[in-house]
Amino acid sequence: MTAAAPERERPDTAAPETATAVSATVRQTTRRAVPWLILAAIAVAVAVFGILLTGGRVDQGTPLDAKNPAPGGAKAVAQVLRSHGVDVRTASTLKAAQDAAADDATVLVYDPDGNLTEDHYRALATDGLTLVLVEPDFRALRLVAPEVAAAGSPGGPVRAGCDVPAAQRAERIDPRAVSDESAGYPGTFRVSGDDDAACFADRDGRASLVRTTYDDATVYLLGSSSVLTNEGIDRLGNAALALNLLGSHRTLVWYLPSIDDRPVTGPPDIGALTPGWVTPVMLLLGVVFVAAAVWRGRRFGPLVVENLPVVVRAGETREGRARLYQRSSARLRAADALRIGSIGRLAATAGLPSAAGTPEVADAVAALTRRDRGAIHDLLLDRIPRTDRDLIALSDDLAELERAARAAVTPTSGPTGRMDE
Repeated sequence: MTAAAPERERPDTAAPETATAVSATVRQTTRRAVPWLILAAIAVAVAVFGILLTGGRVDQGTPLDAKNPAPGGAKAVAQVLRSHGVDVRTASTLKAAQDAAADDATVLVYDPDGNLTEDHYRALATDGLTLVLVEPDFRALRLVAPEVAAAGSPGGPVRAGCDVPAAQRAERIDPRAVSDESAGYPGTFRVSGDDDAACFADRDGRASLVRTTYDDATVYLLGSSSVLTNEGIDRLGNAALALNLLGSHRTLVWYLPSIDDRPVTGPPDIGALTPGWVTPVMLLLGVVFVAAAVWRGRRFGPLVVENLPVVVRAGETREGRARLYQRSSARLRAADALRIGSIGRLAATAGLPSAAGTPEVADAVAALTRRDRGAIHDLLLDRIPRTDRDLIALSDDLAELERAARAAVTPTSGPTGRMDE
């Protein structure tokens, strides 16, 4: 009994075992996060690449599309025409436009990409149809209206000045583009034949609307698509011209030619033979390759600043630069260097700030030295040395002008009125 008591009271002096860390270390966490960081970098690179491709602008849809509510679209005109009982039908191919056009119909054609040929226009110009060509290019004018020529951008609001009923109801329109992102390129026309067919002409005779004929169809040439767009329809009489010009028949075919109208003139290219997903995958692989190259590439350390073992005198640097100028015959560059130094020193001599311009320095120096300002301005800015002799003369004149300016601001010594003892 007595021997067991001290043993129970003896403290436990054994050292505790070292506990094993359960939480992940910083290195383990970083190693696990590397794949996710790479994926995030790839996603950011793809997003930046997409922004660069689109210019950072949101897609505005197809310009002058009757279903496009964007500023460059024409959904407002189409809806108003439908509310007035006009059957507006859209088409993107010549066959669809011919099927949609009835015997008594108006066909609007907007072809900024030049997809239509002479055969296409002849197929549209059937008896009883009215064609409205919006912003026709040079080739379309040559095919449809040889007597009409392009005459440049419109200058501002213009009045009708013709006997076309749609133009008379509009009275005055503004064919200019509303903004820099407006659809198309507004233009005007100059008619060499009947002047009565030219409407909304400015002082120079440039018309924004021309009425002519092509085969058996009446053709209206509208030089500005802004008259029909959602952002330009509410200006002056643009809405009246659009509604009366496009709503003259019960049926309106809104024809925007596409690439399907282009004739096949050769074998398909590699883009047409490959599936649509090939190009995005190739771009993604390129981005992954660049990201992997940056990730696994060699990291250079910080730049090391090393002092030069010698000190180069300013005179040697000046002479070396002068020899380079002489070797390359860069007289104008050498003259500019001389003038920059002289202008800075003249400005300091005249008490002008360092930001003073050459005209101000020339005025101040002319006032100090009482010389002709034009001659000083020619010396500091306009004179161009043609030969080495001219460059030397320019240098001497600049040095002499600096001496004259310093002499003008330096007080001359004279009698002080004191008697020498």
